[in-house]
Amino acid sequence: MDRVAIFIFWMLHWLPQPVLAMLGRSFGKLAFFLARERRDVALVNLKSCMPELDEDEVYKLAQRHFMALGRMATEWTVLWWGSEKRLRRMVRIVNLDRLLAYKGVPVILLAPHFVGLDMCGVRLSMEMTLCTMYTQQKNRRFTELFLKGRMRFNSANRPFSRQEGIRPLLRALKENIPAYFLPDQDAGREGAVFVPFFGQAAATLTSLPRLAKAANAVVIPAIPRQVENGYVLEIGEPWKNYPGEDIKEDTFRMNLYIESVVRTMPEQYFWVHKRFKTQTDPSRQFYEEAIVALRAEKQS
Repeated sequence: MDRVAIFIFWMLHWLPQPVLAMLGRSFGKLAFFLARERRDVALVNLKSCMPELDEDEVYKLAQRHFMALGRMATEWTVLWWGSEKRLRRMVRIVNLDRLLAYKGVPVILLAPHFVGLDMCGVRLSMEMTLCTMYTQQKNRRFTELFLKGRMRFNSANRPFSRQEGIRPLLRALKENIPAYFLPDQDAGREGAVFVPFFGQAAATLTSLPRLAKAANAVVIPAIPRQVENGYVLEIGEPWKNYPGEDIKEDTFRMNLYIESVVRTMPEQYFWVHKRFKTQTDPSRQFYEEAIVALRAEKQS
């Protein structure tokens, strides 16, 4: 079955970008209705993080999110089989000079989980060698496909499995290889502190300030945006006085920054991820309880 799926994806990469995007949005809209569990996770996240939105606004925002995810999935095919020229045309980098100014210095690129994450990361790797971390997929073939996409335009890139821990990434940083770093998902209690994210207590990895301190690295935001005709990677201003003396405050500062960017394009953040799965009370099943309440609300 996975061979058939990969063949279908391969066929898609021949399509023009506007058609690929249109199909992706349609696929995402269909998935919104079929992928009930992930849809409900997104709805719970949005209701929790944006209480100022009414029920209809939350529903429409979640639907737009799935459409952005669907487009992301179909456009991944360009990463796997498209030409370098095509990817350069699809992804534009803004303020690359801010990053190039730190050549020969350890740099951590803070890249939150937006739908343009992979497209922009691979495009940036055409300009410089990067190290990053990846999660093993349940399907081995898809893990291989994702790794192929990250390596095919720069064989010197260093993708490390999360199972290897943070040490390989730290060694690469000390060799002045920029890290395209994604520390904004719930990975459990180990190595995390509870700090607010959209007003909710969120178990948040402290790896950004820890790595920055250990490698004496500069932290620079790298924000991937999905736009009408492709993607834009915005290289932000280097953070000043980071990390500080308090690791919890440093981690909270990261969350506040990510929250401010999410508000500029809320449909593009990974709301299907169970960001609040780890609770301060270990016995609490946040999503299970919230989804039961959500479904009961729909039926009433």
